[in-house]
Amino acid sequence: MASVYTVGQINTYIKQMFCQDFVLSNLCVKGEISNCTYHSSGHIYFTLKDKTGVISAVMFKGNRGGLDFTLEEGQNVLVTGYINVYEQNGKYQLYAREISLEGSGLLYQRFEQLKNQLEEMGLFDAMYKKPIPKYSLKIGICTAKTGAAIQDIINITTRRNPYVQLYLYSSLVQGAEAAADIVNGIRYLDSMNLDVIIVGRGGGSIEDLWAFNEEIVARAIFDCNTPIISAVGHEVDTTIADFVADMRAPTPSAAAELAVFDYNEFQVNISHYHQLLLSEMKKNIDKKRDAVRYYDAKLNVCNPINQLQNKKQYLDDLHTRLEEALNNIRKERKHSLAIYSEKLNGLSPLNRISKGFAYVTDSAGIPVKTVEQVKKDDKIALIVKDGQISAKVCTVTKGGYHGK
Repeated sequence: MASVYTVGQINTYIKQMFCQDFVLSNLCVKGEISNCTYHSSGHIYFTLKDKTGVISAVMFKGNRGGLDFTLEEGQNVLVTGYINVYEQNGKYQLYAREISLEGSGLLYQRFEQLKNQLEEMGLFDAMYKKPIPKYSLKIGICTAKTGAAIQDIINITTRRNPYVQLYLYSSLVQGAEAAADIVNGIRYLDSMNLDVIIVGRGGGSIEDLWAFNEEIVARAIFDCNTPIISAVGHEVDTTIADFVADMRAPTPSAAAELAVFDYNEFQVNISHYHQLLLSEMKKNIDKKRDAVRYYDAKLNVCNPINQLQNKKQYLDDLHTRLEEALNNIRKERKHSLAIYSEKLNGLSPLNRISKGFAYVTDSAGIPVKTVEQVKKDDKIALIVKDGQISAKVCTVTKGGYHGK
């Protein structure tokens, strides 16, 4: 009868066999990440698969120190570790010590490392971005002369502004020598005193676009004195050149739209500004004319000749008013004098004398007003209308006049 073993004994025995196998104790497995889980304990559980099969894998928290990227679904990776048995469920799995990206994944890792390095050095900082001229007339292009990118840029430029001059530096945009050629193109175009430079190519895989992720290209763009528009690949493609450039365009066609101003729109704007300028000039001229009229009127008011004329006219007015006032006063006084003259005439003794009365004075010429002023034999004078009569008092009788 065969020996009887427990499940745990079998799993332990198999685990010991795995541990004794030299190949399984240190191997590198490549495959695609699937069912990746970051556990709260810090361990990472995932499945490694390819077209022929799958294998469970785990990376313990203690081994994550060398992992400088995040595991994601679909990544092609190289996992270095060992195969062993998890006794609780009797399944073998891959225990990962190191994980690195394979192929395009490795390129992506290099991309992230260089991006972080250049960003820390300040090459992406907005303070170094140069403004793209609004009205560029001389535009340099660094791309392949046979690619679709240059044809798109030419078509857009011809449609928007046929007067813009394009200067092409035909460079390699793919392959081992492409990065150095792109750097030469940037430096050559920068020496031509252009308004702006477009650097780019059409779309492709990350391997196809890799020349624009090289550090020498990034530094050439950063050191360029001419503003640069990066136009690499399609809208979803992003390269190191896009981050360093003064402006990023999603496609070469979009780069041409950004660099080349629309001549028809420019003419419309010029016409609009011309009319606006004329209108503002007319307003300013009218305003200045009104100001001149105002100051002219003010000058006329302050003119010494006008002042003298005004004062002379004012003096004439005062003279006329004074004459009228004097005439009025003279008329009033003359009228009052006539009234007083009539009153005085009515009270005058001569007026009474002319009516048959006489004015009597004593020998000293003092008017005789009462009989007590004279006595018998006194000489008196009687003044009548046409002369004087000398007389002598015969009698003096007191009492009223009786008309005899």
